[in-house]
Amino acid sequence: MQIVIVGAGPTGVTLALLLAKRGIAVTLIEAAKDFHRVFRGEGLMPSGLDALEQMGLSPLLEHIPHRQIDAWEFILGDKQLFRVDEPMGATRPCTLVSQPPLLKALISEAQTHDGFEFIQGVPVKDLRWSNQRVAGVVLSDGRELNADLVIGADGRNSLVRQRIGLELVRQPKNIDILWFKLAASPGFAADNVFRTIVNGDRVFTIFHGAESGKLHLAWVMSATENTDSKQANWGEIFASLSPSWLAEHFRNHADTIESPIRLSVVVGYCPQWHVPGVLLLGDAAHPMSPVRVQGINLAFRDVIVAANHLVLLLHREAGHQDIDMALSHIQAERQPEIIRAQQLQLEEAKQGELLRKNALLRSLLIQLAPLLRKIIKKSWLRRQYKMRQGITQVHLTV
Repeated sequence: MQIVIVGAGPTGVTLALLLAKRGIAVTLIEAAKDFHRVFRGEGLMPSGLDALEQMGLSPLLEHIPHRQIDAWEFILGDKQLFRVDEPMGATRPCTLVSQPPLLKALISEAQTHDGFEFIQGVPVKDLRWSNQRVAGVVLSDGRELNADLVIGADGRNSLVRQRIGLELVRQPKNIDILWFKLAASPGFAADNVFRTIVNGDRVFTIFHGAESGKLHLAWVMSATENTDSKQANWGEIFASLSPSWLAEHFRNHADTIESPIRLSVVVGYCPQWHVPGVLLLGDAAHPMSPVRVQGINLAFRDVIVAANHLVLLLHREAGHQDIDMALSHIQAERQPEIIRAQQLQLEEAKQGELLRKNALLRSLLIQLAPLLRKIIKKSWLRRQYKMRQGITQVHLTV
């Protein structure tokens, strides 16, 4: 039986590899000519690291750029509100991994298996239909590929999703972020702390990414943002909002601050992930908020559940009706975790928005921080557990 997977991001590549390792013929299609996009999430939570281990892929991390998060810290004004050290009760700390080399390594592994084909730099233009069921894809170069199942893993703007007429239920507003890179300070290299800084109504996060010598900085844009991102003196803006040691780094390395990338992040979910002959997975089915880096972790867990339901059917060359029935079972198993994770992300985002908008609350927290620190820290930790460990049980059984 022939499977076509559209999109060679974390979802598509890992599923293609799992199927190819189990002797199933897979064609993986990627529109882009390389894996270097303007933005790729790097954060692997304990749930994502566990999924990689279950798939036998953990050793790959040792051969590509990666870096552990040592702690999470919240700074209000110029004072520490609280700090929590990794791994926060888990067996593994949150780990940042550079996606392009990870995807290349996964592709290289898949190419060692017969029946795996990778088509890169040729977009899917349309889907092929037969008797009201999707039967393959049409590529932009005119080629037509037959498939017993097409899997749309082509991200939050999924063409596959558009072609089968399934729509996202979107959260009321997008999350707008300016994403910066700049030279790292020795302090971050020695102690990689994911810091969230709230000063007045400004909020940004900063940490050392997987790439050597680079700090990543996410500036959360407000609805009334009027800063000219290209003309702004970002070194001085960041310095004015930061503790003295970090302000000095911004001023000394202002010339290394790269021009920001604006990200307008769509968040939502598909009430239905499938039609006959097609399954949506990862961001194609449920684009996640960037809050607490859930996207790649949930994508790996989608892959495990999809493999559990599909591998045996494909091995015995089950009929299309049985395959289509399995698609609904995959959604039914995955959807509760997705919906709950998005609720938790939204609750976390609302906490930050309340703090950003409410000057009185910020003032009270700064004054009472020594008294409230333990209570606030405990509350934050309680909210993080499920987003780090996973909300449902996911085990690879094939």
